[in-house]
Amino acid sequence: MSALYSELSWLPRPAEDFNSQCRAASQDSDTVGARVRTLASYGLDENQLIRLAKVIASARAEGKPLEPLAPYRLAVITNSTVDFIVPCLTATAARYGFALECVAAGYDQGVQESLNPDSPINRCKPDAVLIALDWRGVPLKLSPGKTDAAQASVNAVLGHIQLIRQGIQQNSGATCIVQNLAAPPELLLGSLDRALPGAQRNLIDMVNLGLAEATVNTGDVLLDIAGLAETVGLANWFSPSEWNMAKLPFSQAYLPLYAEHVCRSIAALRGKSRRCLVLDLDNTLWGGVIGDDGLKGIQIAQGDAAGEAYLTLQRYCLALRERGVVLAVSSKNEDETARLPFREHPEMLLREEHFAVFQANWSDKATNIKSIADELALGLESLVFVDDNPFERELVRQALPQVAVPEMPPDPALYARTLAAAGYFELAAFSNEDLSRAAYYDGNARRAALQKQVGDLNEYLASLNMEIIFQPFNETGRARIAQLINKSNQFNLTTHRYSEAEVAEMESDAKCFTLQVRLTDSFGDNGMISVIICRPTPERNWEIDTWLMSCRVLGRGVEKMALREILEHASERGIRKLIGSYRPTDRNKLVEQHYSKLGFTEVERRADGTTMWELDVAEAKVEPCPMKVRSEGFTNRTSVALHGQ
Repeated sequence: MSALYSELSWLPRPAEDFNSQCRAASQDSDTVGARVRTLASYGLDENQLIRLAKVIASARAEGKPLEPLAPYRLAVITNSTVDFIVPCLTATAARYGFALECVAAGYDQGVQESLNPDSPINRCKPDAVLIALDWRGVPLKLSPGKTDAAQASVNAVLGHIQLIRQGIQQNSGATCIVQNLAAPPELLLGSLDRALPGAQRNLIDMVNLGLAEATVNTGDVLLDIAGLAETVGLANWFSPSEWNMAKLPFSQAYLPLYAEHVCRSIAALRGKSRRCLVLDLDNTLWGGVIGDDGLKGIQIAQGDAAGEAYLTLQRYCLALRERGVVLAVSSKNEDETARLPFREHPEMLLREEHFAVFQANWSDKATNIKSIADELALGLESLVFVDDNPFERELVRQALPQVAVPEMPPDPALYARTLAAAGYFELAAFSNEDLSRAAYYDGNARRAALQKQVGDLNEYLASLNMEIIFQPFNETGRARIAQLINKSNQFNLTTHRYSEAEVAEMESDAKCFTLQVRLTDSFGDNGMISVIICRPTPERNWEIDTWLMSCRVLGRGVEKMALREILEHASERGIRKLIGSYRPTDRNKLVEQHYSKLGFTEVERRADGTTMWELDVAEAKVEPCPMKVRSEGFTNRTSVALHGQ
């Protein structure tokens, strides 16, 4: 059994006085949420997770605030016992910033409770529903060699899960996290079990393929338990004795790992995936110290065991970049010396052009990482920092707790595996925008360099040759729209969250006004950078339900141009006023004065801190910014807007 997975070895170990720290947290009235999140950031075993879950439950029962943990309600449908699973989920969710509340369906009652609108899992209005059935909880009938019977069995299983999903959609509208099936290790036909129609392994493979296709088509999320079980070993994952005694679907030793993967899916749904990998150089991307050993002395070569270990990490980093993760360097080195291997070593896979930001100097790593985040216009919570040196890792953890810092093993051959196991870059969905993200941030760095050269802001903005494109929500942009809605935290006025299915409903709602906004400039396409939703009120006003924007385009006048677009549509539809609200969170102080800066008038300040704003459509005047404007796809427009040219 690998400690990497069973002990979550990429996380630092908890202190010996962990239980004492839990007691101290439970006695805290004001900062219990922050304390819990800190305690959850360690690699906790099952007993420690249960202990921490009790702290959360006690605080909730006593009415103590759990901020900065965000509330999240998860319904659980399973054919196994949840008594041990739910506390582990609750404690692990705090690692990702959630105060998780779980509501479980009755044992093996998934279909009945999902179809009943008055069942506990539907009445609680969950944010998501975990459908956690294993092979023993679905109508899987073996029929070796009988193709038609095999397909009928697969259809029965998929139909069973689809029936649960339909009940959830009809009665609560929650996103479903659908768990696929891990195959038991006991084979009836040996190697033929995978190839022969109707054999158990073959049936499970077909079911899992069907589940994967269904989740992609519906906007639900696939939880790949089959892959997880295969990673740790099926014989390790399944414990016949624990199933017989307590109906535990997998070995109790893997409760922390299972909870970690479920909570990653929840975090990905809320857009909490990391977006930037910051790398140390010496003894991280190559063996040795470039400043001492020179170009010929560092270990980075095929045919050499140590050199190939570092190449494996480079290969993994390059693959991450190709799927949209931004790469950066933070190294204590002379700049010219640090760049030498990337420029001249023939075995290097990573090159200078693969890094959006390259920080090589003698400043401390925390200062450099903060500078990298600023240059990329990313929040610190988007960054992962990899360094072989435990001193540097702990320094960054203490100075920048928002940054993820994995523990790295002594053997560099395991660097890539450890980084992959940590799952920092988990996604709930994937779009073409994700493939282009690294290019977006490379462009950001070049824009920052140009701004330093130009100096004058207006001159700089004019030099970018920007074009802004406005469209209503549509099927093409749907996945990216839902992704932005669920991951944007800083420039987000209300932090309302909507599933992909709910976004699809807005597309067909003629009363709902929607905008997806793209921006291009001389450095390339920035992709979709803003989402706006307006809903009508009986007084012929528009309430701005959602206004969010990517922070990477701050300071370019996008907000003004978006408001001009909203006003044009509002005027054409006879709308009297725009009603905006700002609901403060621990992350969106950036936009506290958003409406004030755009000329809105504050009309109400509520007890929960929410401020309400109004703007008269007929009287509003917003100066254009230096960019071209395209407005397309609006069938009710009297003309196509081309202002600002």
